[in-house]
Amino acid sequence: MLAAAVETEPGEEKLLQLTLESQRLWPEFARELEAAAGLSVEYRDEGTMAVALNRDDAAQLRHSFEFQKGLGLDLQWLTAAAAREREPHLKPGIAAAVWSPRDHQVENRLLGRALAIAARRAGVELVEHCAVHEITISGGRASGVVTAQGSLKGDVVVLAAGAWSREIGGIPKANLPPVRPIKGQMLALQMDPAAPLVRHVLWLPHGYLAPRLDGRLVIGATVEERGFDARLTAGGLLALIEGAWRAIPSIEELPIAETWVGFRPGSRDDAPMLGPSGIDRLVIATGHHRNGILLTPVSAAVVSAYILGGRLPEIARPFSPERFAVEPAGAL
Repeated sequence: MLAAAVETEPGEEKLLQLTLESQRLWPEFARELEAAAGLSVEYRDEGTMAVALNRDDAAQLRHSFEFQKGLGLDLQWLTAAAAREREPHLKPGIAAAVWSPRDHQVENRLLGRALAIAARRAGVELVEHCAVHEITISGGRASGVVTAQGSLKGDVVVLAAGAWSREIGGIPKANLPPVRPIKGQMLALQMDPAAPLVRHVLWLPHGYLAPRLDGRLVIGATVEERGFDARLTAGGLLALIEGAWRAIPSIEELPIAETWVGFRPGSRDDAPMLGPSGIDRLVIATGHHRNGILLTPVSAAVVSAYILGGRLPEIARPFSPERFAVEPAGAL
């Protein structure tokens, strides 16, 4: 979900500038990637709705709407009737909704495949299913990695291991990015692709619904501080299904297609870390939390610019990993 507008919360004003820039880059990024890979990433621009199911939900949604409109975001308040015109399977009696025409979506699994194909066609060697044990640091600079298949040397090392970024050895403790796993349970139901129950991404009071062109309806996601616990729980799945059912009652007839657990990489301030690590030639790109796919184009542009030019673009400076640097004892 490329939801720069409806996901923005108070305190995220600086992050909004980065997410809006990445959202602006996405259409051309998708076109270029599809041309390079010969594979669709199913970039969809139907827009997104945030739905209030009752009066209390509507009051909270109105508060968020006014805040987001105050930031200049393109949003429209919808009556219940107008919302159900766009999504007829929303339950009768919903309170209201917000329409966000610029918040789009992409099929993340196809995106991953397309990026791999395009990279290989560009001459990149991808080594899959090969654990990186540690980053080699010599003479105060990163010089390569030690993997399950041996050592590799490099002029620059980019640490982009998501929630696992602190699990890789060789980095002094003071330079480890402060990133942690934030567990998310999810499931997908199977709709009829020719007559889907849901046609837009829907943000609900508890979770979201994301329809895919193959008929899957993705329902997500829990937010849990449980480390790398990959177990699905009855309570987690119940909460997701119940939250979706309260908005779209007819989902109860749909078969469950898939369930899974993922781990978002969360930083101390829930914003990404892009750029210098404090170690020469070691660049960090992690901590994207729930915005990893949304921030893909701008992250690629920022990290590339830093590696090639030695300077972090202005838009990314608030997100330098150096903001978490610990001052040495006795420093003024």
